[in-house]
Amino acid sequence: MSKAIDVCDPKTVTEYIQKLEPALGKVVEALRQLILSTDKEIGERVKWNSPAFFYAGEMKPFNPKEYRRDIVVLNLHRGFALLVFPTGAKVNDATGLLKGDYKDGRRLAEFLDMNDVEMKGKALQKVIKQWIKLIDK
Repeated sequence: MSKAIDVCDPKTVTEYIQKLEPALGKVVEALRQLILSTDKEIGERVKWNSPAFFYAGEMKPFNPKEYRRDIVVLNLHRGFALLVFPTGAKVNDATGLLKGDYKDGRRLAEFLDMNDVEMKGKALQKVIKQWIKLIDK
């Protein structure tokens, strides 16, 4: 088994969010809280120059280039947050939240504002829970 990893860095994520334009920062913080509250084994850090969330529990060994721990990375645009699920294609998304059909397996979810977070929050948590169920522990 691959041991649980302990590279959570909430302080850096908080600092990152505090530097954002206030309205976008509010959206990102709300998404952060939704994601972290979905499962106790979700960790956070800044990766690829953005807040990123990963499975921090034990997993069977795997090639790190397969990104099996990475759940979702925020890609921030002017005024909105795009959530990138690097391995989102493996999730059977009955909610319709995940968009795109990329050959590399990623899927996207767009959050334009706080209204979007409120409307899509439960779907986001369902997708993450489904993703966690597929982990090879």
